Amino acid sequence: MFQLGKTLVSEEIIKNDFVCNLSACKGACCIDGEAGAPVEPEEVPILEKIYSKVKPFLRKEGIEAIEKQGTYIQTENGELETPLIDGADCAYVIFDEKGTALCGIEEAYNAGEIDWKKPVSCHLYPVRVDEYTAFSAVNYHRWQICDDACSLGKELQVPIYQFVKEGLIRKFGADWYRELEETAKAIRK
Repeated sequence: MFQLGKTLVSEEIIKNDFVCNLSACKGACCIDGEAGAPVEPEEVPILEKIYSKVKPFLRKEGIEAIEKQGTYIQTENGELETPLIDGADCAYVIFDEKGTALCGIEEAYNAGEIDWKKPVSCHLYPVRVDEYTAFSAVNYHRWQICDDACSLGKELQVPIYQFVKEGLIRKFGADWYRELEETAKAIRK
């Protein structure tokens, strides 16, 4: 771990490679697991505001889940997440003609219907950020379903921090990311 401002960053995001391989995993991170995608408090009003424009992109099951549970849920621990369909798929997930899971929010963004891409936690994956009182911990979340992404990243020689560059800049800012790049150069030598 190393410190950048008010963040503690795992060296794993520099030392490990990763590039999503949707043709191999079919977007399993959006349909596997036991919880929805983490949602930040400031994203709650955004989800509420954009729902009517995202709704036409969603599956019937997703719409039903959102209209029953809300555009987000709060867990027993007080954490905010996207709702799930029957405890499995993210309510915002849709599928392309090849059966690959995609984000309905991101599809609305790509179509120019909204100007918000998706929750930052999704944008950052496989990086997870844990917020503490005095700092944020920036870690690599290993998940077996992403083994193909690790292999592709290694083949293409793309470290995790470069793969999620846009998400990291969105979360921490361009200056923070430039500092991360400088640290990465020293570590990867």
